[in-house]
Amino acid sequence: MAKYRKLGRTSSQRKALLRNQVTALIAHGRIVTTQAKAKEVQKIVDGLIALAVKEKDNFETVTVTAKVARKDKDGKRVKQIVDKDTKAVLSETHRDKDGKILRMENGVTVTVYDEVQKEIKKDLPSRLHARHQMLRVLYPVVEVPQEAAGRKRNTKEVDLVAKLFDEYAPKYADRKGGYTRIIKIGQRKGDAALEVVLELV
Repeated sequence: MAKYRKLGRTSSQRKALLRNQVTALIAHGRIVTTQAKAKEVQKIVDGLIALAVKEKDNFETVTVTAKVARKDKDGKRVKQIVDKDTKAVLSETHRDKDGKILRMENGVTVTVYDEVQKEIKKDLPSRLHARHQMLRVLYPVVEVPQEAAGRKRNTKEVDLVAKLFDEYAPKYADRKGGYTRIIKIGQRKGDAALEVVLELV
């Protein structure tokens, strides 16, 4: 006898469906689905949160030097014109006073970078393995700002693994399992399947 519900789908379709719903639940905190699907998603999500709770403090803080682009008052990158051969600065800006791009003989436009000291979390081996296991289940999620809906500009990828480690793991640290709940909301029109809300506690 199977230890999981087949959900009337082939194995590849079923895995894709469950990964989709697990990703949506972790990203948004609640989803509406059928009871059979919810019970399968619940198993996976509870496992991921338990893994995050177990490995939440398993890292070391390391200081690194990073190159960061210098920004002007409008938040745009500062660019200079430098000589192709000697790398000497020919102009501090790549635009003239009217805002038009300058053209200089033997000059190329380059972005100005500053070196900054940053503290980063370096995963220890067991936490890194947990991160890889989570990434096998979760799909990438892109957040689109309301004012720029339909455009690619200002979209950013949401780091769901970081959300599991930094947000959910401390929240559920004292809880021994049971990170999700199922609330029945009645039968669906059309096929009369029992619909439920699956949410994080």
